[in-house]
Amino acid sequence: KVTENAKSSLASLKRQNPQLEPTLAIIQAHNDQLIQEENKNFATEIGLRVIHICLPEGSTKDEIISEILRLNEDPNVQGLALDLPESLYSSKVLNAVKPEKDVDGLSSVNLGCLVRGDVYDCLVPPTVCAVMELLEDIGGKKVLLVGLRGAEGAALQSTLQRQGATVLSCHWRAPQLQSELRHADAVVFGSMKPGDVPVSWIKPGATVINCAHDLLPEKHIYGQQSSPAAEKTVGSLAVAMRMQNMVKNMERWIQSQQYRKWDLHSLKLQPLSPVPSDIEISRAQSPKAVDVLAKEIGLLTDEIEIYGQTKAKVRLSLLERLKDQPDGKYVLVAGITPTPLGEGKSTVTVGLVQALTAHLNINSFACLRQPSQGPTFGVKGGAAGGGYAQVIPMEEFNLHLTGDIHAITAANNLLAAAIDARILHENTQSDKSLYNRLVPVVNGVRGFSAIQLARLRRLGINKTDPETLTEEEISKFVRLDIDPSTITWQRVVDTNDRFLRKITVGQANTEKGFVRQAQFDIAVASEIMAILALTTSLQDMKERLGKMVVANDKKGEPVTAEDLGVTGALAVLMKDAIKPTLMQTLEGTPVFVHAGPFANIAHGNSSVLADKIALKLVGEKGFVVTEAGFGADIGMEKFFNIKCRASGLVPSVVVLVATVRALKMHGGGPNVTAGAPLKKEYTEENLQLVADGCCNLQKQIEITQLFGVPVVVALNVFKTDSPAEVDLVCKIAKECGAFDAVPCNHWSAGGRGAIKLAQAVEKAANQKNSFKYLYSLELPIVEKIRIIAQKVYGAQDIELSPVAQSQVDRYTRQGFGNLPICMAKTHLSLSHQPERKGVPTGFILPISDVRASIGAGFIYPLVGTMSTMPGLPTRPCFYDIDLDPITEQVKGLF
Repeated sequence: KVTENAKSSLASLKRQNPQLEPTLAIIQAHNDQLIQEENKNFATEIGLRVIHICLPEGSTKDEIISEILRLNEDPNVQGLALDLPESLYSSKVLNAVKPEKDVDGLSSVNLGCLVRGDVYDCLVPPTVCAVMELLEDIGGKKVLLVGLRGAEGAALQSTLQRQGATVLSCHWRAPQLQSELRHADAVVFGSMKPGDVPVSWIKPGATVINCAHDLLPEKHIYGQQSSPAAEKTVGSLAVAMRMQNMVKNMERWIQSQQYRKWDLHSLKLQPLSPVPSDIEISRAQSPKAVDVLAKEIGLLTDEIEIYGQTKAKVRLSLLERLKDQPDGKYVLVAGITPTPLGEGKSTVTVGLVQALTAHLNINSFACLRQPSQGPTFGVKGGAAGGGYAQVIPMEEFNLHLTGDIHAITAANNLLAAAIDARILHENTQSDKSLYNRLVPVVNGVRGFSAIQLARLRRLGINKTDPETLTEEEISKFVRLDIDPSTITWQRVVDTNDRFLRKITVGQANTEKGFVRQAQFDIAVASEIMAILALTTSLQDMKERLGKMVVANDKKGEPVTAEDLGVTGALAVLMKDAIKPTLMQTLEGTPVFVHAGPFANIAHGNSSVLADKIALKLVGEKGFVVTEAGFGADIGMEKFFNIKCRASGLVPSVVVLVATVRALKMHGGGPNVTAGAPLKKEYTEENLQLVADGCCNLQKQIEITQLFGVPVVVALNVFKTDSPAEVDLVCKIAKECGAFDAVPCNHWSAGGRGAIKLAQAVEKAANQKNSFKYLYSLELPIVEKIRIIAQKVYGAQDIELSPVAQSQVDRYTRQGFGNLPICMAKTHLSLSHQPERKGVPTGFILPISDVRASIGAGFIYPLVGTMSTMPGLPTRPCFYDIDLDPITEQVKGLF
């Protein structure tokens, strides 16, 4: 009966989940083949897959625990059971089994639920199930447990008592044993009866159940003595009950894989006035442990990899688990053309999610970029938000995080080293020598690696035996013939270092005179960073890494990372970096931090993967809020035309961040310089300057409307802004076509200061959305550049330098003409001239060069003179950054 029920239940589960292959692992540390066979037979009959791990007799507890821990982490094993000698059933061994895989129900977590009566949260141990099945109505009867100790004994005692039985427990040598046996209505033996305990002690007619672990089915607890009572053996029934538990476990496992409703507990804020420094605010709040946060938002324990107390990587397997879960609403935070100080897009992003989740009880996720060390120690500082709208701990957010940028640096520079090394070796060796070194004899065998076989296929050489290639084929295979003058792949470092903008490599004698001019870029400008931000899976990332074009050969054909044979190695260096990092805001709401391309020299958005995972986690009515770098003309345009094409996601709302300070600058106010005090025009009311500067706000609203997405203006309020200035901006924004315009005080008040913004965003998300791209990918490269220049920047036309035109012709000939465009342009003006504020018109946009990031999947024209390596100012931020050697606390970050 038990077997039939389990078989029927499992068949139903498999019909609903066709990919399901329920697997039970059984660790055995004895040579009893009969028990092993019995488990196998029952499992086969029910439809379970069983793996037997047969450890030698005499295995230690540590050896068994080591095997348990391995199986705990095996995603293909859903249940784990133990068949061990009695001496090995210690709490240490039993508690090593993950509670969610504990088919025998003997871990402390499971027993605790059982004793408390939480029967829906636990599994009753199979032996206990079997005993209860064999006992008839026991309400009011006396049951004696003999030789049954430990977890199993405790579980049986608790279960019997819940059924109304009076339960006593003793061991075989207990002085009161004879008396207790004579009065017991039922006796349960946990081990073989000693010979000097006569059967006559047992009350006539008592039910005797034997559940000795080492008892074979044909043996009896009385040996050769005849039984005076109704003896029953749990043996096979306990095995059947174990399989039934496994089926129940599968039901729980399937349930655990479903979307979970959030149970998030916000952290309370007590804002102070005046507002303390960012790092003081961050340090004053005690963040939740990241595993607690993960559980609150529905992540499974095997979906996170914890880094310290407050950070965790989230595994991409979640996307497969929640593939049928509808996405939430998708919100982009962009901005007007900023001052060099920035206008607070990250702060608005954090304030908005704090308002949505901590105050309006709506699931929301912020998705932010990882800050580069360059600005953190340069001028701009960190990027964790500010005031009472921050990601915490802010020093961990701004420094190293989980090492993604270091991984990008390592991968980028490995490829750079491979390029120069390959040129050197080709210049100094014959075809035969190169071939012998590239395809060496190892242990008497010569063979191509997988990546070399792929290169042979691309060359049209369909051979797998290295000995069969002709001299011509060998030459084609070993020579990339890289033209050094066409190398576009640069080394990177994550520091603002102006003296690396032009360098000479190869000056040592060992490089045999191969000298060339090169440069360093800042790490976040690496194409590998752009790939990390745009990839959709590990396989996709690996393919993109292989497609990266690093140079041309002497025939003008592209040379890729795949040609250099380094793709697999790059993927290995990036295998952890592809997972988004989970952190939290000051109010305990979740944040993903992942990827950090600059918006002026790259596409300026956090990762597609972070957005996709967050959209699944928030649920259909939740919100994912992500941020695009600099003004809407740069970061937002690239978000729509590049990121949305890569992800297939459609945004619901754009939040356009403005400040009175920036609008005054666009209205003709004096220059704003980082590190210098603001002029009085910015600290005193001046309605005319504000009104004049709203032309830039109007232009950015119009740019947003080109893509058919509703826009809400968020006015980031500073203490020097007058109420009249705030009202004027909101009035003009609405007149210019914004769905709504809302003043925000999240910097000084936390999420409470952005509640009106959150409500406006929620309403706007329900508006009709007619999202469209700005241009068709089929258009020629030059035409796509012209559309961006004229429709977004307001240029009269574009002008390509001869170098730029030559590159356009080359990329078109090489088959790269259908890629989107990623303009590298100053963020301080809609034009190419940083000093031209407001809405410049009538200008010709100069395209000085055109480059290609084929792996990332875009063409990037350089507008004017754009540096990919920032420099340090006279007084960088690092003057104020320090470490307390006693407390180890970081000071001076902002």
